[in-house]
Amino acid sequence: MELRTLCDLYFEGAKKGLGDERFLRKGPEGWKPIGIAEIQEQVRLFAGALLSVGVAPGDRVAILSYNRPVWAMVDYAALTIGAASVPIYSTLPSDQVQYILRDAEPKVVFVENAEQFEKTKSLASQTHIVNLESGGGELWNAFLERGRGLTAEEHRKRADQVTPDDLATVIYTSGTTGNPKGVMLTHRNLASNVQGTCSILPFTETDLALSFLPLSHVFERMCDYTLFYLGATIAYAEHIDKVADNLIEVRPTFMAAVPRFYEKVYAKMQAAVAALPPKRKKMFDWAYGVGGLEAAFRMRGQTPPLGLRWRYWWAQKLVLRKFHARVGGRMRVLISGGAPLSKEIAQFFWALGFSVYEGYGLTETSPVLTVNYPGNAKLGSVGRKLPGVDLEIASDGEILARGPNIMKGYYKLPKESAEVLQNGWFHTGDIGEFDAEGFLKITDRKKDLMKTSGGKYIAPQPIENKLKMHPAVASAIVVADKRKFPSVLIVPDFSVLKSFVGVDGPPEVLVQDPKVRAFFRKILEQTNEGLAHFEQLKKFELLPAEFTIGSGELTPTMKVKRRIVEKRYSELIDTLYQE
Repeated sequence: MELRTLCDLYFEGAKKGLGDERFLRKGPEGWKPIGIAEIQEQVRLFAGALLSVGVAPGDRVAILSYNRPVWAMVDYAALTIGAASVPIYSTLPSDQVQYILRDAEPKVVFVENAEQFEKTKSLASQTHIVNLESGGGELWNAFLERGRGLTAEEHRKRADQVTPDDLATVIYTSGTTGNPKGVMLTHRNLASNVQGTCSILPFTETDLALSFLPLSHVFERMCDYTLFYLGATIAYAEHIDKVADNLIEVRPTFMAAVPRFYEKVYAKMQAAVAALPPKRKKMFDWAYGVGGLEAAFRMRGQTPPLGLRWRYWWAQKLVLRKFHARVGGRMRVLISGGAPLSKEIAQFFWALGFSVYEGYGLTETSPVLTVNYPGNAKLGSVGRKLPGVDLEIASDGEILARGPNIMKGYYKLPKESAEVLQNGWFHTGDIGEFDAEGFLKITDRKKDLMKTSGGKYIAPQPIENKLKMHPAVASAIVVADKRKFPSVLIVPDFSVLKSFVGVDGPPEVLVQDPKVRAFFRKILEQTNEGLAHFEQLKKFELLPAEFTIGSGELTPTMKVKRRIVEKRYSELIDTLYQE
């Protein structure tokens, strides 16, 4: 059927899959299944409770919490009475949370716990606060009791009155520069994107997904919508720090992640391989080579020759299955989005037997514009355009998008909306190109392009991604704008540095150690191979602490705030250019 609204998605999805096991959440006694009957009752009660405190169609309902089944239930409750949800990252500091709440003006705010309540209590006179645990605000189970007057029939009737053009959500962008903007997405925007994704990606009702990217991120939210609509089971991770344990416990078949997750896993696996004794290292190299040959066929949806299939079976049995065991042993599909994934890292996972499908999109596009999918995957690309989406490359290389998934605009910001929505096209701010087969390749962010004092343009992301290929590099920021030559700030991965250099100590000492600096100089020399002369990194400096969300150097989606880092380390950067 055609999905007109997310209300259609919710009620159709409720008819599918395993009725007694649609959500999973870990409690004191282990992973607890939540069946569709309980989900429907909770959504109805939340919807009734929202109505009872004055929430009307078009009003906003904010959710300040990490992933959990109740997050999804509150979202569906708001959607099915015509309200718009406003997801807020639980990692944001108080000032940013309060900025979003003052801008969005929600009637109700759901907070995860006492910590999140503290960020909102100053606005308690302006909004109704509901606590999903305890520690301030109305307790969620007491709030639910308010909703018992709404019958299932009345609930469905209200949902049927929601139209495709009604506002479904206001998602505040990460804000790599300035204050975040509220992206207004309609029911049509998100429903069309789910339907397009369902048509090409291999999700089924037998899948079990681990949801760990914040649901405040449109990428994870769209994945959850898609999985619920198809009848799959969704397990909500305990916490971002518990993902490794949860993978072993839940044994998912599907997971979505941002490149930073794959980079960290890659670094750990590379370090583990480097520590193998010579005979086992030789065995890994053989299995990895066989896996790479098999992956080339798998990407194209082709069957390998019999001889290769036989060698691949042995490669799996002797080596590769041990890597699969680290993520539960059943992982069928991995999706990467939110930022460009290094071609070499993608190749690594494919060669180990994982199918990693990279896509591309923005919050403003609901989000998927392009994606690799079974039988149509190409390393180094973000795939082909999603059905129903139109893409063009402007004369300056910027990617332009058009389709039913393009946002309504920025909340309360008509001028900013008009700047990016022109003549029916959304200006993405990304630079890219299509190859002869229709696969899109992202070069860089338009605003991140740097111009040296010699007039040469440099795209920093490909260079930074090449650096991060080394397990000892946690983060890297290229500096070149208005400078004579490019340099780089590097954050080492101190957890693996000892195994590579043979020295140990506190980070602030290690970054000054001559052996460590000589080691990273060699990494720079390797990175410079293949780069144009004007792109080659001349100098570097090591930073003693990794970028974090709390320090303001990372967005909640793990993207580096380049301008913040450059400002914070401006004096250090200046020393790199002193004669």
